[in-house]
Amino acid sequence: MLTLRAAGLLDIDTGEIIRPGIVHVDGDRIVGLGGPEREEVLDLGDVVLLPGLMDMEVNLLMGGRGETGLASSVTDDPALRMMRAVGNARRTLRAGFTTVRNLGLFVKTGGYLLDVALGKAIDRGWIDGPRIVPAGHAITPLGGHLDPTMFSAFAPDVLKLTLEEGIANGVDEVRKAVRYQIKYGAQLIKICVSGGVMSLTGSPGAQHYSDDELRAIVDEAHRRGLKVAAHTHGAEAVRHAVDCGIDCIEHGFLIDDETIDMMVEHNTWLVPTTRLTDAMDISHADPALKAKAAEMFPKAQSSVLAAYKAGVRIAVGTDAPAIPHGKNADELVALVSRGLAPLDVLRAATVNGADLIDAEDRGRLAEGMLADIIAVPGNPIEDITVTQDVRFVMKGGKVFVQR
Repeated sequence: MLTLRAAGLLDIDTGEIIRPGIVHVDGDRIVGLGGPEREEVLDLGDVVLLPGLMDMEVNLLMGGRGETGLASSVTDDPALRMMRAVGNARRTLRAGFTTVRNLGLFVKTGGYLLDVALGKAIDRGWIDGPRIVPAGHAITPLGGHLDPTMFSAFAPDVLKLTLEEGIANGVDEVRKAVRYQIKYGAQLIKICVSGGVMSLTGSPGAQHYSDDELRAIVDEAHRRGLKVAAHTHGAEAVRHAVDCGIDCIEHGFLIDDETIDMMVEHNTWLVPTTRLTDAMDISHADPALKAKAAEMFPKAQSSVLAAYKAGVRIAVGTDAPAIPHGKNADELVALVSRGLAPLDVLRAATVNGADLIDAEDRGRLAEGMLADIIAVPGNPIEDITVTQDVRFVMKGGKVFVQR
């Protein structure tokens, strides 16, 4: 039995800072708050305890040290990519993010679901990292966003992906692609409904999959109990995605009032990834991509506030490495800068994330919850930037950071 003692702890439901912050941990669970201290006491000093944070859109298999963009796409074999992911996972955990959704590989792997393997290695204690909800390979049509043609006009025989690696066309193929991801361990399905900012595939708002294909994907996933997350930007494409039963819209940069109202009506989630609109390095991008970004990023910064005010359910996601792994809390700061209330942003990074992944065992500091606990040097309701300076990280009752 271990007692954590701190200056305070955040009740994520009420927004109250309870002082002092006393949490009792036994094994991997919280067994009580407050009251007398137990056998072993860990005094953390003048910090505030929070539930472990959650990032609902990362790709740990991309980015990080040694990444060379296009060159890495064609030179890094799965083993090398996995080794880089080990560092990305460690940085993410040390930043206070104890749970993530890994949203879709779009690299050559021979069909292996590397994020599933990475999650298993973390769960078995071989390497340090957050709990991973893996999507396997992102599913996209030929030439769609997250087909490697998004990066460059590759010759037809360069970096050609198979159906097992997510390139699927037509109802029969998309059903097979979904079934393949599920067979090998995906816990949600990631698809591409529209184009993207950083892809040479035409308008970022244009719908890529037909409604029939979208309904087939949703049908396959939902019958097996999995949710579907969809990269989608354009307002009309988002409306089609929502109408077809997509559970979560990733980015949604160009959503309008009609689309927002529809998302509220259908209880559709939004993961807005707003920090990348400030921080993404496009200095060396193709001029056409720079032009897209210049048009879309300001719209994205206003649409997230409109969605929030209307009552769309929002969960925090960074799209790392669009912002660096380990800088995930920058998204919380960016959301507050857009006009969201700090407490609601903290909920988006905790209880909302838990709701999105149907995880009832995390997101709060409460008896019976997983002992996923972090500490920051101040009250995050008053100053959200303290989440960028995590002083203590516990995941499942094990301490990973203490300073």
